Amino acid sequence: MLNTPDSTPAASIYTVGHSNQSAEEFLQLLRRHEIKVVVDVRSAPYSRWAPQFNQREIRHSLTAAGLYYLYLGKELGGRPASAELYDAEGHARYDLMAQTAAFRSGIERVLSGIQKYRVALMCSEENPQDCHRRLLVGRVLLDHGVALLHLRADGSIQQEDPASLIGNATYSQPALLPDATPPAPERWRSVRPIAGHSRTDDASDVGQ
Repeated sequence: MLNTPDSTPAASIYTVGHSNQSAEEFLQLLRRHEIKVVVDVRSAPYSRWAPQFNQREIRHSLTAAGLYYLYLGKELGGRPASAELYDAEGHARYDLMAQTAAFRSGIERVLSGIQKYRVALMCSEENPQDCHRRLLVGRVLLDHGVALLHLRADGSIQQEDPASLIGNATYSQPALLPDATPPAPERWRSVRPIAGHSRTDDASDVGQ
């Protein structure tokens, strides 16, 4: 899935999960990799377990450190408000989400931003493996030719192998992949049911 990059590609974006780090540890990680803009892609930008990453607090910390904070959770969050964007089991339908006007608008803002700044997409999970910042947002950015670089809490960088996402996802852009035959759409969805959208899931602290 992930490889350690030899160098940063020209068109690239970072992802990072705040987890339960202190605000200063998080800032040190961003400074180490010269991140200038943090794009918050949490649908609910709050954490009961790590209140230092509530929207007001993290915005203040980043601004005080000379970084920019941009909230795109409504456009690129992993927990859509519309019931039509979930399947019968409560999984978020990434194939449908990626086609909405709001999501496309959010992607365009990110693509524009990385032309000028070093940008990191922020969600709550430290490990990007099952996070929507990788499986949804990152997947679409890969389709746009953007390299995906995951910042880990230990300071390491893991570069996404495009084949691990593009080869298995159900999303394709007709303009970019005119001959592609997408797999069954029900396969491109959130790994777990989303709280409040299934009969078995209860509330959690995941900020997708």
